[in-house]
Amino acid sequence: MKLQSVCVYCGSRVGARDSYMEAARTLGRALAKADIELVYGGGDIGLMGAVANAVVDGGGVVTGVLPQFLREVEIPSHRIRELVITETMHDRKALMFERSDAFCVLPGGIGTLEEMVEMMSWAYLRQHAKPIVLVNLDGFWDPFFALVDHMIAEGFAHEDMPKLWQVVDKIEDVLPAMRKWLDGAAHEAAPKF
Repeated sequence: MKLQSVCVYCGSRVGARDSYMEAARTLGRALAKADIELVYGGGDIGLMGAVANAVVDGGGVVTGVLPQFLREVEIPSHRIRELVITETMHDRKALMFERSDAFCVLPGGIGTLEEMVEMMSWAYLRQHAKPIVLVNLDGFWDPFFALVDHMIAEGFAHEDMPKLWQVVDKIEDVLPAMRKWLDGAAHEAAPKF
């Protein structure tokens, strides 16, 4: 399967470290250069705005998906090719899922965490086999990994659950990790629950 579109989950804020914004811009440039469409939350603020603007600046294609009630909060981008307005967050997430071949997770807040965990849960339940790549910039996701280890240790998750996603430390490794998964090498090693 060819990688044609990537959904990026990330913060609607810029975060405390300059490395977060630089990573968002670097990812956007990489998507544009590889001619891969960005599917994202539609806002023009925070890390999500940085990713989208970098894709547009690089001549790439961007589709934003924004629920009506967030139009005043997340400030929709007017530079992107398509902005889809949905009624609910559930509609937003379903549409982002349908339009994406893979998922990339940058640092973010509780909304980012919720979107990421939903894709992991769907993968766990065999509702999809799309790549999920977490970018662990400066160890941002380490507390989440510790929580997953705790769930496993306490008997609430299968020990192979972390094989349902991939972790990279650098933006440059995101697209190669996704392509490797889609080529079957990583996916064939996914656990059978």
